[in-house]
Amino acid sequence: MKRYLLIVAIFLTATAFAQKSKEAIPKNWYQLDKATTGYYGISLDKAYGFVKTKNLKSKQVVVAVIDSGIDTLHEDLKPILWTNPKEIPGNGIDDDNNGYIDDVHGWNFLGGKDGRNVKEDSYEGARVYTALKAKYGDDIPDESAITPANRAEVAMYKKAKQKIVGDVDQSEVAFLKQILPGFLKGDSVIAKELGKEEYNCTDLEKYTFTDPNARRTKSFLLQLCKANSSDELTNKQIIDELEGDIRKADAADNAPKEYRKEIVQDDETNINDRFYGNTDIMASTPFHGTHCAGIIAAVRDNDKGINGIADNVRIMMVRAVPDGDEHDKDIANAIRYAVDNGAQIVSMSFGKEFSPNKSWVDDAVKYAETKGVLMVQAAGNDAKDVDTSDNFPTPIYLDNGQKATNWITVGASGDPKNGGITASFSNYGKKEVDVFAPGVQIYSTIPGGKNYGHASGTSMACPVVAGTAAFLLEYYPKLSAKQLKYIIEKSAVAPDIEVNIPGTSDKTKLSELSKSGGLLNAYEAIKLADTLTGDRKQTKEVLPKPAMTKNKQG
Repeated sequence: MKRYLLIVAIFLTATAFAQKSKEAIPKNWYQLDKATTGYYGISLDKAYGFVKTKNLKSKQVVVAVIDSGIDTLHEDLKPILWTNPKEIPGNGIDDDNNGYIDDVHGWNFLGGKDGRNVKEDSYEGARVYTALKAKYGDDIPDESAITPANRAEVAMYKKAKQKIVGDVDQSEVAFLKQILPGFLKGDSVIAKELGKEEYNCTDLEKYTFTDPNARRTKSFLLQLCKANSSDELTNKQIIDELEGDIRKADAADNAPKEYRKEIVQDDETNINDRFYGNTDIMASTPFHGTHCAGIIAAVRDNDKGINGIADNVRIMMVRAVPDGDEHDKDIANAIRYAVDNGAQIVSMSFGKEFSPNKSWVDDAVKYAETKGVLMVQAAGNDAKDVDTSDNFPTPIYLDNGQKATNWITVGASGDPKNGGITASFSNYGKKEVDVFAPGVQIYSTIPGGKNYGHASGTSMACPVVAGTAAFLLEYYPKLSAKQLKYIIEKSAVAPDIEVNIPGTSDKTKLSELSKSGGLLNAYEAIKLADTLTGDRKQTKEVLPKPAMTKNKQG
């Protein structure tokens, strides 16, 4: 299932995960304080009030966002873009000798030297299935007939075959193929009449179309927006989703197209071939990264759009996530690039079910761990228990089974007024999901220079946590990554009511769905940070037990 916006799975399953909004909620609901407003937000204003009473000065923090791209010209983001201090823009020289020419605001690992960029890509399950089918044939080898070294690979092949061949719903595929041509015809008419190539449900509500294809396309889009409680879903996002699902289904009979290979032209089998890509961090797919970046650090108090969570951050965009599944090599190199160029926090709103080169990503995470860099990851949008289901990348190292100490996995929360405390789509896990944070109807920056809109997903919850971690580090700059993780988990506030198990109507305590058992709270986190003596050079710091109030769980 798509892990970006909640388009979910078109008509056939969208209503099962729909967020029904009973009333209009504030655009900044996720930053509000429950005690004073009634909304289950992160108490951000109270947190800023706390640092003000302490007369604390902030120190700038660099947050890397590994994502699809960013609108570098957006009014609320342009002032907070990270700028490489040692690079001279546009001179065609690697001034800082880091291997990446003219990397002024970050780097694009999905680009070619000729300026082209990877937009769409295949799904990792399809890539794994095709590669291992060529090696093992149609039949899964008997476990007794293979060497221990190959057993993990055969297990992956079995899982991929089931996913690609066994789980394909041919009636759904036929339905998608049937509706897509008409949708595209209607889309062409609407785009021409509106005078814009990309439009959303708000745009459509103002217009009545006489063309039958346009009417059907409008109705289709409006139903999806209603099912996902978002008027900002666009025609382009839905087209990408439809075409992506068809590509995924076609992998059962056809090898997936090698989109990346044709453009990037690196040696994808060699992790040491690192210096590829280009400088285009906006590319043609900046919606997701733009939205995430704004949540973290959109300029505060400038009377424009929104206030980001952190007030003294620079965003380093590292483009490595296409429309489809990211490649392990690109993620590993994106992490290393972020660490090597000064990022202190890395926000990762992506995920997939297969990771054939997980060891490469693990090595990059270990590298980040040695450098004291905090990794924050979205748990995923499949309403599944990730204690027992795969969602990569993961903080558990393949070689030794140990868990990275610098990693936070984030589930998505909402509010009883917009669908429930736990988002119906969010993945969960008592062991593997560390904390829940707002991820339903999050208002943030979107491409277009001056545009703003809502989106939902654990993709939004992840930057809420990354932004909060950056806020903590701004005012307590000696805190280590391990301490930041400790603070965020231990200060999480347990909701005062039972919550739904995502994807069901069953109730339980949040402690059954996450390690901390609580919701992110910036105010409680900053108070706890004030009690700790930080040292970013430490690798084995002692973490004291905080004085906890009765309404929190650790």
